Amino acid sequence: MTDHDLRWIEQLLEMLSVERGASANTLEAYRRDLTHFQIFLEADAKALGDCRSADIEAYLASLSRDGLAVSSRSRRLSAIRQLYKFLAAESHMAENPAQSIEGPRRERPLPRTLTVDEVDRLLETAKRRMDDPDNQHKLQSTRLYCLLEMLYATGLRVSELVSLTRDAIAGEQKIITIQGKGGRERIVPLNGPAREALDAYLDLNEKAPSRRGHRNNWLFPSRGRHGHLTRQRLAQELKELASDSGIDPTRVSPHVLRHAFASHLLDRGADLRSVQQLLGHADISTTQIYTHVLEERLKRLVHEHHPLAKARSNFC
Repeated sequence: MTDHDLRWIEQLLEMLSVERGASANTLEAYRRDLTHFQIFLEADAKALGDCRSADIEAYLASLSRDGLAVSSRSRRLSAIRQLYKFLAAESHMAENPAQSIEGPRRERPLPRTLTVDEVDRLLETAKRRMDDPDNQHKLQSTRLYCLLEMLYATGLRVSELVSLTRDAIAGEQKIITIQGKGGRERIVPLNGPAREALDAYLDLNEKAPSRRGHRNNWLFPSRGRHGHLTRQRLAQELKELASDSGIDPTRVSPHVLRHAFASHLLDRGADLRSVQQLLGHADISTTQIYTHVLEERLKRLVHEHHPLAKARSNFC
């Protein structure tokens, strides 16, 4: 590394330390990343001051070929941007070669979900608990079965579900009215099994001695400070149910069941726009995390119905 390059890097680190209060670990990470970039330039007989946008793009491409994680590539680009922004501001360079460089795109992780069989096992276990004549917690078991049916039937956010009021189910028996994020209201259909589970829960809840004299408008009331069942309590009960069903409890949560609702709908022919409306997503881009389901369905469709696919299968 030339003395000139070293001095520029040290000046940047001094600025980050004095003006921004960067920690020793942060400064060391900057030094390490910028040194690595400078060595890359040196291999092409260039110094930091000779760098052009194409050189930075070539550097990022080399990191990608080496298998460096997106997060690490983004961090190194951030260090390079800081350096050239500083050098341009200090008039050491006429132009900032990093200004127009786009960072590597982070791939959104696929949503965790459950298979149809696993959801069925959860429902069967919950119903078996509810129907057990020796169950001393009949109301709690009936409530959990109702919540599970409703989660899987509607794809509601857990916060939307536990804070439902009785008004939300008034009137039409097969729909519920949801007040979602940003105050947006939507109508969600309720299938037969979910409605039956809800009716069974409401009937038992009305008769429970513990509910006498404790009336409020929450659909799933609780004596806690919120007045209704909490998200945390529902998540805990679902994990206990998963364990009883022979499913890893770490794989089960209210949000995973929301993902299962969307994934299973798409896998059986629903379109992305309809699922967006049911989930209450303001933007279709949020729903597009499920496009892998559509891709798999299309592959299966071609494999099962395309005449050439069948001919090759028979030939093999």
